[in-house]
Amino acid sequence: MAPYLPLFLFLIVGAVLASALFGLSTFIGPKNPTPEKMIPYECGSETTGGRFVKPSVKFYLTAILFVVFDIEAVLIYPWAVEFKNLGWTGLATMGSFVLLLVVALLYVWKKGALEWEK
Repeated sequence: MAPYLPLFLFLIVGAVLASALFGLSTFIGPKNPTPEKMIPYECGSETTGGRFVKPSVKFYLTAILFVVFDIEAVLIYPWAVEFKNLGWTGLATMGSFVLLLVVALLYVWKKGALEWEK
């Protein structure tokens, strides 16, 4: 437990410092709400359209596909680092994983999920 003491102290000091700075800015900081400051901020431009317009399902599908293929990259990196130690079993496992991802990508491509329409 002794080797972890500096880490715990670092985390405690960080948490106390972050809490103190947040609390000080909340209670001591200037409060001057104006109508201009109270409007919703949207990338530096005026908001247009309805407030409760639902985004297209294509947006969510693209986001999910990004997460899936991002996780693929995260899983391939440690495999590549340990490639020599894993042997043929590791190669076969990763080969089946990549094959499954290629099949999934072909399916998504065939269904037209990668086409972005306006």
